[in-house]
Amino acid sequence: MRSPFKAPKHITSAFGRWLLLVALGLALLQLYFLVSIAVMAWLPTASTTFERSEALRIWQHKHNLPWRQTWVDYSNISDHLKRAVIVSEDDGFTYHDGVDWDALEKAWLKNQQTPTKVVGGSTITQQLAKNLFLSGERTLLRKAQEFLLTHMLEGLLTKRRILEIYLNHVEWGEGVFGAEAASRHYFRKSAAQLTPYEAARLAVMLPRPKYFEKLPNSTYLTQRAQVIAGRLGRAKLP
Repeated sequence: MRSPFKAPKHITSAFGRWLLLVALGLALLQLYFLVSIAVMAWLPTASTTFERSEALRIWQHKHNLPWRQTWVDYSNISDHLKRAVIVSEDDGFTYHDGVDWDALEKAWLKNQQTPTKVVGGSTITQQLAKNLFLSGERTLLRKAQEFLLTHMLEGLLTKRRILEIYLNHVEWGEGVFGAEAASRHYFRKSAAQLTPYEAARLAVMLPRPKYFEKLPNSTYLTQRAQVIAGRLGRAKLP
């Protein structure tokens, strides 16, 4: 006699097929990410998931799309800006494997002391992974995918290429993406011509670019930029 607690065979068989389809879908998704990242080693990335979502948001809100973005090669971006971004966002960029576990631990401890989570601890590579492929939702599954994408980026691309892609796609204001667009928007010059202080100001804006775009005379922005500018010599470039 069949046990009353045993599921019918057709149900377990259907569940097994469902699991197989889910596993196959996840595997194909990871293959897509791998191929996409491998192509980035040679070709400029056209757009990111975050850029596309921002373009849609701006269009729905304003019914037009004021967009500033121009890809420039690594050699055409001021070393001051590269150093400033590393100092401000990820001072261990050239040393870690994509995840700075010490920074994550410090961020977690700080966030336990405040009712609102204000410290991220994400590295440049993690930020790039999120911008390239992921939505803005905060779930454990999305975080796990972020870690996997981070290791794909680190495994398939050089640090120099990661920084180049990051600087060409990071947001610096409403519809302002990339170092070249930001340099021309705020300082009326190319990204190659930025001074140490100008580079530091752009770096300080990164966590809240749209906020600081509206507050160009922010005391915090000015003072923090002076601090970052004074630390540029500490940053090691890839």
